[in-house]
Amino acid sequence: MKKEHNWQEEIDLLKSIVEQKTKLEHTIKWGGDVYTHEGRNIIGISGFKNYFGIWFFNGVFINDHKNVFVNAQEEKTNAMLQWRMTSRADIDEKTLIDYIAQAIKNEEAGIKWTPKKSEKKEPTGLLAEALSADKVFKSHFDALTPGKQKEYIEHVASAKKIETQQARIDKIKPIILEGKGLNDKYKK
Repeated sequence: MKKEHNWQEEIDLLKSIVEQKTKLEHTIKWGGDVYTHEGRNIIGISGFKNYFGIWFFNGVFINDHKNVFVNAQEEKTNAMLQWRMTSRADIDEKTLIDYIAQAIKNEEAGIKWTPKKSEKKEPTGLLAEALSADKVFKSHFDALTPGKQKEYIEHVASAKKIETQQARIDKIKPIILEGKGLNDKYKK
């Protein structure tokens, strides 16, 4: 399914520059245009409501001498950076090719971002109370991987109202008793 947006001409121009002036290979991943080098993700190109842009998967290692990069998800990503554009005039072919060359060189040199392991989260509040009140529930929760436990802890804790937290606990309890993670149904 093709996404509709206002930037098709600009995206086509970016794609033609990448395809004609670099050695990257085009593929579709996550429903979008991704360019790879030796099977590794280098950039992605996409359009949104207010801008179109290029994602550099390991952009943190690129010398951004034009100061065009932004981090789209400050708390979630550290390596992936975006170059957002709002007009055809924003497309700087020379800089784009330079940045892609740097990204390829870094990939060939094996330079990669190593994510920090997050500390194990402990249940708090109503979830901690529910777990301590039901030994079977707690044993199933404890059997989950730390990542799945964290998903549940954050899901419950992100609710502002006590009623919503309790409703979330009531909803996740049967899923936990089945030994499943909160987002397992979305994984193939």
